Amino acid sequence: MTTEIATLGGGCFWCLEAVYQELKGIQHVESGYAGGAVANPSYEDVCGGQTGHAEVVRISFDPAIVSYREILEIFFTIHDPTTLNRQGNDCGTQYRSVIYYHTPGQQDTARHVIAEMANVWDAPIVTELSPLPAYYKAEDYHQNYFRQNPLQGYCAFVVAPKVAKFRKVFADKAR
Repeated sequence: MTTEIATLGGGCFWCLEAVYQELKGIQHVESGYAGGAVANPSYEDVCGGQTGHAEVVRISFDPAIVSYREILEIFFTIHDPTTLNRQGNDCGTQYRSVIYYHTPGQQDTARHVIAEMANVWDAPIVTELSPLPAYYKAEDYHQNYFRQNPLQGYCAFVVAPKVAKFRKVFADKAR
């Protein structure tokens, strides 16, 4: 089995983690932080908006089952890539839309998908495309958050609808 890594930020990492855990071909999803200037930031540091980090997910996947392109197509379906530094009520640079590429091939694929998505969305795409900077795993209580806390308010009203949308739109790709 081959493993590749994708690192994406599109609002709260709990939302992205919950959706990608449902996708066939995903081996592991981990919530974390990337793109900032502070080493080993805490959740409180990142939420304060002063570190420059984005909440991201690091996705390990088998490209024989799910392609990087498909991962990006799902990414652009489950969050709004046209709102700068916000997703719904979550505001701040830590919630920005960002693709951190690991290889030149991922960079090229992301450029093509962003260009295609520009024809789908009514407003300009503001998704940042950058090489992967330092990545830091989020605290343990953030890992598998939706699975462990499905009735928590944010999970029930924000995360669950994104998971439901994924299951509906990408039913053939869901586990």
